[in-house]
Amino acid sequence: MAEKQKTLIPNLNYETKLWQQGYNFVVGLDEVGRGPLAGPVCAAAVALNRKIEVQKIKQNQNIKDSKKFSAKQREEWYQILTTHADIKWGVGLVSEKIIDQINILEATKLAMKRALEELEKKGGAAEYLLLDGNFLLEDVSLSQKAVIRGDAKIWSCAAASIIAKVTRDRLMQKYHQQYPQYGFDKHKGYGTREHLKALKGCGVCAIHRQSFAPCKKK
Repeated sequence: MAEKQKTLIPNLNYETKLWQQGYNFVVGLDEVGRGPLAGPVCAAAVALNRKIEVQKIKQNQNIKDSKKFSAKQREEWYQILTTHADIKWGVGLVSEKIIDQINILEATKLAMKRALEELEKKGGAAEYLLLDGNFLLEDVSLSQKAVIRGDAKIWSCAAASIIAKVTRDRLMQKYHQQYPQYGFDKHKGYGTREHLKALKGCGVCAIHRQSFAPCKKK
């Protein structure tokens, strides 16, 4: 019998090692929305006060990457993360039009850079970046490390995944008011059966990614 995959719980191991090396402002980055057929890609950057006691942030519940929480749980965590005195954060959005121009990977990197810019405006001078994924940011003069499944291993990346997810979901809810025929409030732009059926019947709208196969103009 195959061994069961070990359940990962995000922790501060990565941040702590970097703090011990003298990096006081360690930033976790994650994105949401690389796969959808519509809407922007959203990234978030999160940094913790090195003296923070994360076990006291939300008792009896460990943080997880956003995909493992319900919408209600993500909203609860979003409220905690974005109002906590010892947490600094920023978000970056890149529209579907820019995605079509530069491709989704480059748009993801741009969203992360914009999240870092917003973080800096809030007083967060990043010194080291921890990225969820398998790529680094070019033209960024900071030490950085890419970690596969970082949102499942690194506390600040998990926090970034929640902030990015809630930010993007809220935006897609607003787009649903403009384009109710597509069901953006339910699938958030992903290529579900319902969404593909709507595309077939209604065609693309202004927020569809026309470089993605189901939305390409014939």
